[in-house]
Amino acid sequence: MRHTWRNISVIFIAWLLVSSYGGVYPSSSSFGGAERVLLLTAHPDDECMFFAPTILSLLQSSVALFSVCLSVGNADGLGDTRVLELRKSLRVLGIPDQRSLVVNHPLLQDNFTEAWDSEVIAEVVGPYIDRHNITVILTFDQVGVSQHPNHISLPGGVSHLLSSPGAPSVQAFALRTVPLFHKYLGPVAPFLTKLGLCLPWTSSTNEHTHIAGFGEYLSALRAMYQHQSQLVWFRWLYVLFSRYMWVNEWFEMDVTRAQ
Repeated sequence: MRHTWRNISVIFIAWLLVSSYGGVYPSSSSFGGAERVLLLTAHPDDECMFFAPTILSLLQSSVALFSVCLSVGNADGLGDTRVLELRKSLRVLGIPDQRSLVVNHPLLQDNFTEAWDSEVIAEVVGPYIDRHNITVILTFDQVGVSQHPNHISLPGGVSHLLSSPGAPSVQAFALRTVPLFHKYLGPVAPFLTKLGLCLPWTSSTNEHTHIAGFGEYLSALRAMYQHQSQLVWFRWLYVLFSRYMWVNEWFEMDVTRAQ
């Protein structure tokens, strides 16, 4: 019994040591050394529920990070409140008001049953990219982590924009949706992710992984706490057990450019 507890203690200490420190992998590159990055989200609270590890690590490396949220999250009639909460959350994470935009477009409303039109997304996002000289776009992948149709619409809008004639020369990366079992590993996720990155067959030059340490996780919690209107019981479970509070894995989107 004594040996069992000793082994458990060793494993726990190892987990603490590995998980206490965040990082970017590969360490030599973060989206190709991008200097001006746009995070494109669908709703207020996406920024801290899904993207906080990346936001915090990019800002630590002095990247100019911008945020565009394509809706005010008005599904429950709380749009004005949610915009204010988003501003507060972004400030906690380190993105100032002058680098954030919240869109309230009639065709881009928070809706769990309808997808958004790719052309409308491109028309809204394109001018912002040009105005701020964005070089990299970060957004959801085609599963959207939670399969929310608004999330799933974003990569389609980005692809439409970048494949159009005269499109800006911008790279686009999507947040990888992991299988359900991996999605709720919570604080175990950084430990397992770092172990996995040590294996030679798991490394990829096309993948970028951002891992939060305890400090970054606490910052993400503080950001989520700004969304008071959304703090129902199941969101507390989410922030306790979600992998995305700890680990973000990115892959470059395959966009066919117009000739």
